[in-house]
Amino acid sequence: MPLILALMLASPAHAQAAATAPAAEELTQLLKEFLDGASRNDVAAHDRFWADDLIYTRSSGVRMDKAQILENARSGSTATVAEPTEYSAEDIRIQQYGDTAVVAFRLVGRTGSGPQPVVEHFLNTGTFVKRNGEWRVVAWQSTRVPSSRSRPCQPSTRIARSARRPSGDSK
Repeated sequence: MPLILALMLASPAHAQAAATAPAAEELTQLLKEFLDGASRNDVAAHDRFWADDLIYTRSSGVRMDKAQILENARSGSTATVAEPTEYSAEDIRIQQYGDTAVVAFRLVGRTGSGPQPVVEHFLNTGTFVKRNGEWRVVAWQSTRVPSSRSRPCQPSTRIARSARRPSGDSK
């Protein structure tokens, strides 16, 4: 068993995943530029960000492709809202595997500028592929974070809770 673990840890795939993503700065900048454009419902920002063969799963469970996203942006469905939503990214995590990268982050959407803006949180994961020198998103998954759990659980909190369970408790 120790030999198998040693071989797994020494494998090129593991070493590459554990290494710092060489394109992290470029991907982070691309994400921030996209979110700025998405906040303004900028069709060009959507066109630049998404790959033509995109598979996008919305937080509602609906699948979309690039053509549908661009049509929604062109129709101005979000432009008719009295106060636009401003998007930002927190807790950005990037793992790169050559010309493929996985970008996971907490999307924060703020609508309204008054004393109590509406704030929504989503956990997003995108798969980027570098083609012809440009990073594009080929797959995207968005999950709404329930408002009662808008802050992430600390790993130590989860461990402490599970450690307090009485033996034989199967919950």
